[in-house]
Amino acid sequence: MLTAAATALAGLALVPGSATAADIPVGSGSYSDTRPEGTAGPEDNQGNPVTPQVTEAMAGQPVPTNDWWSSLVFKRYGDNPYSQPMFGHPLSYRAVAAGLEVGYPTQAAIVGEGSGYEFPHQADLTLGVAGLNSPDTKADGWSDWTVSPYWEDAGHTFRATIGHGSPYVYAEATGGNAEITASAAPEVFSDEGSVLGITVAGHDYALFAPGGSTWQVSGSTITSGLGGQEYYSVAVLPERGALAEFAQYAYSFVTGSTVEWDYDEAGGTVNATYTLTTEAREGEETGTIQALYPHQWQHTADELTAYEYVSPRGTMKVRNGNAFTTSQAVTGVLPALPAGDGPDTAQLTAFVNEVAASAEIAVGDTYWSGKAFGRLAQVVPIADQIGATEARDTLLDAMKSRLEEWFTAGGDTGFAYDADWRTLTGYPASYGSDRELNDHHFHYSYFVFAAATVAQYDPAWAAESAWGGMVEELIGDAANPERGDDRYPFLRGFDVYAGHSWASGHQGFAAGNNQESSSESVNLSAGLIMWGSATGDTALRDLGVYLLTTESEAIRQYWFDGDEENFPADYQHNTVGMVWGNGAAHATWWTGNPEEIHGINVLPVTGGSLHLARDKDAIARNLEELVEENGGPPVEWKEILWEFQALGDPAAARAAYDGDGGGTYEPEAGESWAHVYHWIYTLDAIGAPDTSVTADSPTAAAFANGDTVTYAAHNYGDAEQTVTFSDGKVLTVPPRSSASEAG
Repeated sequence: MLTAAATALAGLALVPGSATAADIPVGSGSYSDTRPEGTAGPEDNQGNPVTPQVTEAMAGQPVPTNDWWSSLVFKRYGDNPYSQPMFGHPLSYRAVAAGLEVGYPTQAAIVGEGSGYEFPHQADLTLGVAGLNSPDTKADGWSDWTVSPYWEDAGHTFRATIGHGSPYVYAEATGGNAEITASAAPEVFSDEGSVLGITVAGHDYALFAPGGSTWQVSGSTITSGLGGQEYYSVAVLPERGALAEFAQYAYSFVTGSTVEWDYDEAGGTVNATYTLTTEAREGEETGTIQALYPHQWQHTADELTAYEYVSPRGTMKVRNGNAFTTSQAVTGVLPALPAGDGPDTAQLTAFVNEVAASAEIAVGDTYWSGKAFGRLAQVVPIADQIGATEARDTLLDAMKSRLEEWFTAGGDTGFAYDADWRTLTGYPASYGSDRELNDHHFHYSYFVFAAATVAQYDPAWAAESAWGGMVEELIGDAANPERGDDRYPFLRGFDVYAGHSWASGHQGFAAGNNQESSSESVNLSAGLIMWGSATGDTALRDLGVYLLTTESEAIRQYWFDGDEENFPADYQHNTVGMVWGNGAAHATWWTGNPEEIHGINVLPVTGGSLHLARDKDAIARNLEELVEENGGPPVEWKEILWEFQALGDPAAARAAYDGDGGGTYEPEAGESWAHVYHWIYTLDAIGAPDTSVTADSPTAAAFANGDTVTYAAHNYGDAEQTVTFSDGKVLTVPPRSSASEAG
């Protein structure tokens, strides 16, 4: 994925701000190894620069920022060298001087005058070693969804391994007895020497010391000499009767976690296997127990037990085994909706020409420049459809010109590499993309999507030796698929087990990490599919398929509560603007306007938004609630919400557009009337996406209007392509072209 020039420099210790500052060439472009003068990089809340807090064993490794546990390595608050609460589900954690707090949040609290719900962290137990008073906590290892925090003082060390979906904490301690402090004197319901069953705060836990050793309980303190060994484990039990089964796997310590995805193009499905590696500390058992989220257990054929856990994401179901596989149908993406007789050609041409007449992209930060790129990129294929080649080329030239400025170091805009954090940051930065490493996947999604649009029409521009190398640097920063790469962390923003991305680089909140605009995260995945297809990089294309398909289901489950089973029963909203580690909120970062709350997980509306049509009932509920909250139809972001409505009920969306001044006012900054009009009138003519019909191409989709189905596909290749849909329809697509057919 990385360019030859970038790979050659992978071993250099580039220090931001150093006297040896240089521009690093990448094809026709470049980035700097030093931030622009007067700008900032990662820092704490007092403005002090920070570096990754890792042990010597992990020094020099790319650090996974934007994760569920990132406060271990990114110390956002100078007075807290440990961590913020971290939500692995079903357990929650917090690092403190004496070790690791562990809780099992099972009671939802409705907060913010009803706008949010939380399952707050409360420590039932603090795991450590007697006498431990560590000055800090560092990360001593990590894998795809596990992490190992580490404590050390003058006479003790303590290391724990924790992870998403794990009911166990695996502990290693030196310098004293194992010591576990409960929040209150525990009730002991089982004592078998090395295995102790206790209840604290209404939650059942099992403590496992090495065979032959014992646990001692004194008040709220529980200790064990560990029989001269240096390990123990603790598990939260789904019920007391599970103790024997959990004891079977208690000494099979998890040492790593890996996801592998496989896009079955012919079958129109993506399969993902989630595997834990283990080490038997005693005995021969190497199996383990995992708790699966709803977006996982609803899509696996692997056997599950009857055990369940409570979580902020709904019910987690339990599997005995080191691995499980999910399989999901793939909803394709399109560069644009297919050509048809819905839009009036004269009106559409006028709208397209309006966009082309103001195509110049002003200098701005990475987010707002990105939005401008996205606005133009959506209109390019529409102009091509209607034969407005002059407008099309004007838009492409404007995009290329500004992208090339961004992709060249030393100008008013550009990118700089931070060797401490192994990240590429664009300047001017915004929304904490520099100081907090926030939102890189949001911002860069627009650049990748725009570059993919250019690549569709100008493959030479997209070559690695030209400007494609810089596009792939941005992809490397935001969504690097290579675990062994020493320049960027693996899938920086995407949490493979949670099924979605996280926005905060530091995870510095009591509520864990958060993500607001899941749709801008999907925009990156759609861009990867298009970029990979346009450049012939099937690995990047397939990565995009995995990310989009997985996150689509997470959005349906955790943002829109599609099955109406995951939000707490007494929570009064059916959609949220933000998902947090410990819950969710019907809110945004900047406003309480209902339109923005409902629209922030829709924009940008593109050919990558078709997946939202998988749950048309959720769209209808979402918009009904919006009207109720707003006391009438939307006022802000009307066009975004009409486009969303069109994915479920195109006729109603067109009626709203026609009756409420569509095309007569300034739309949202990332939108244009050319795109809105084309989107709504096209879907009104061909019907909403029929996501039950899949295809053997990731750039194909079907639409149903009554009994008439319209099939559409785009061929990025140089040879004619035959696309076969799951209902048997075969569509022939000329090279580097789109095709559609009703049948």
